[in-house]
Amino acid sequence: MSKTAFLFPGQGVQKCGMGKDFYENSQKAARLFEEAGEALGLDMKALCFEENDLLDQTEYTQAALVTTYLAMCRELEQHGMHADITAGLSLGEYAAIAVAGGMSDLDAIRLVRKRGMLMQHTVPSGEGAMCAVLALDEKKIEEVLEEIPDVTIANYNCPGQIVITGKTAAVHLAAEKLKEAGARRTVMLNVSGPFHSPMLKSAGESLQKELEQITFSPLKIPYVTNVNAQKVTDSTEIIDLLVRQMYSPVRWMQSMETMLADGVDTFVEIGPGKTLEGFLKKIDRNVQVLHVSCWKDLEEICQIRK
Repeated sequence: MSKTAFLFPGQGVQKCGMGKDFYENSQKAARLFEEAGEALGLDMKALCFEENDLLDQTEYTQAALVTTYLAMCRELEQHGMHADITAGLSLGEYAAIAVAGGMSDLDAIRLVRKRGMLMQHTVPSGEGAMCAVLALDEKKIEEVLEEIPDVTIANYNCPGQIVITGKTAAVHLAAEKLKEAGARRTVMLNVSGPFHSPMLKSAGESLQKELEQITFSPLKIPYVTNVNAQKVTDSTEIIDLLVRQMYSPVRWMQSMETMLADGVDTFVEIGPGKTLEGFLKKIDRNVQVLHVSCWKDLEEICQIRK
């Protein structure tokens, strides 16, 4: 039986103008942008649609992206396409949970606004770093990191692309050791903190207080969580998983393997760019990946599905 998954990217895909054509063509999307702006006290349209210096700041980026993802997804659903299962990379998991029915769209947007603020400001600037490690087996990376304190894996993106995180000096040392161990390249990332590292455990504890104020609903469909790459069907697990997600590795590669094993044969990447397709093609080059990053994509998918 054919299964469709909706996927939502993580931070880094944001770009000026994202979602503008949905705002102009869809009453549902326009309403969400307006309501999100009112809920956060931000001009969400200016943040997403106009050149500005805020869109790349984590405390603004996350809310802008989740608003855009959900505006696109709700219009896709309006056109008759629905997911059997969802997943989102890091902040994208909040959109995945909302689409799975676990929380309202506005609660997802409010939560990632708070999450972004915590991630940006918990660790003082310069004390933490992240680095992408290319073309080295994850088992070998894990072995090398076992010998270096204060650095861990942040993201298992796909075979040949792992991201490490932690204290700045430790990450630089690990990058050198990993190149010696055979990594083709190591690339320091331009980020504002050591995301998905134990250094953010206190941020997770602060986020828990926010999560406990939210009303979570029974899930209508499952989603796959970053923390352990397992399907979630019980909404009572959501708070614990989202708290742990703040300081645990994102097991994206394993999450996609879970979906493939579950019979998913069509993946729809919702949001700017094709980052997740790139990861998926390295996991299984034969998968079908569709995209919704602009209104034209939506129209083309609707034609394909007729």
